Amino acid sequence: MTSRPTDSSATAADACCGEFRSVSRRGLFAGALALAGTTTAVGSAVVTASPASAASADSVLVVLSLRGAADGLSLVVPHGDPVYYQARPRLAIPASELLAKDAMFGLHPSLAPLLPLWESGRLAAVHATGLPAPNRSHFAAMEEVEDANPGSTVRQGWLNRLIGSHAGSSPLQGFNIGGGVIPGALVGDRAVMSAGSVDDVRIPGDDEWVSQDGRKRSLHTLWDSHPGALGKAMRSTFSVLGDFQPVRAAADHEDRYPNSDLGRALATVARVVRGDVGVQVLTVDQGDWDMHSGLGTLEWGQMVHNADDLATSVAAFMDDLGSQASKVTLLVLSEFGRRTVENDNYGLDHGYGNVMFVAGRGVKGGSVHGRWPGLTLDDDADLLVTTDYRSVLAEIVSTRFGSSTATVFPGFTPTPVGLMTTL
Repeated sequence: MTSRPTDSSATAADACCGEFRSVSRRGLFAGALALAGTTTAVGSAVVTASPASAASADSVLVVLSLRGAADGLSLVVPHGDPVYYQARPRLAIPASELLAKDAMFGLHPSLAPLLPLWESGRLAAVHATGLPAPNRSHFAAMEEVEDANPGSTVRQGWLNRLIGSHAGSSPLQGFNIGGGVIPGALVGDRAVMSAGSVDDVRIPGDDEWVSQDGRKRSLHTLWDSHPGALGKAMRSTFSVLGDFQPVRAAADHEDRYPNSDLGRALATVARVVRGDVGVQVLTVDQGDWDMHSGLGTLEWGQMVHNADDLATSVAAFMDDLGSQASKVTLLVLSEFGRRTVENDNYGLDHGYGNVMFVAGRGVKGGSVHGRWPGLTLDDDADLLVTTDYRSVLAEIVSTRFGSSTATVFPGFTPTPVGLMTTL
């Protein structure tokens, strides 16, 4: 059994670097509000000015971002590469403990709740993915991943371009779970929505605003003929609130999830999906994965806890989708990976290549996709990137949404990954 470091060692709570703390002060949902066009706040919901016309969505993409740079070599372990065990004499996971093991890879034992998805072909991984060039700044890497348009001076995220490639103009097409803060991937010309929870999508101070005819008439009197962008935004808000009522009526199954920020967030996502009001894209940020120290072993540490929370929450989410499950594809990614070689504090410093997970509709699951480059052994060693992360995104966009990859990822020519089917 691996012994735990003494109290003088840095704790997991102090493990993240200063830069990551600076972009995650609000805890689970980190970032800065950046919306093109006019926005207005309604409680903790933020809606941009746009007419609403919600309709049932044919496909739904849920993007879960593991903020802080998750260690993909711990989540999907390359046990068949001997350098892995040389580089991590204390942190390496024994091959005998790995799940769904093939000749090269195995899953972290804490991902056991995901085994039914993996074995039934509804969950896959793509290893050695990442940005086209190393970027070890959390903030800069997050921005680059979410823009997915290197060199552009236009602040527009790839999910906003995806929404823009489809008919419809409802802010409900793109929905961020977190309240008041829109991630970069959703920022752009197309209207999107953000709320901390389903119950936050309301007029403040009036929990049942639709039934309050007097209050409703007063608000419409004030805003229906108000000129300018703010009036337009408020009229859009009224329409969205009405369209959103089926979501509020949907059952809340939060008690089926872990009692964690991620569990509560994914319970909200499932409720929105089951409400079937035309949402095409939902985003959730989850942290903290910035484990410079205290990553730990199978007996203790931050990784075993985070991996269990991730697996248990995702498994509950996939089970909670009900009749809408056939529409949903879940993408899990992080801004970059960690170094191959462990440091002196039972942790790992910023690296390069990483792993991505894709689950649900259209996935060729039960295996690890991508070309393995092999690990090297020195203090600056990184997992190299053999699959540009945009190739993974492009395959999802083209197969699940039928969208032009040239529109969603300008100037980029995807390389086939073989991850998705067109079914």
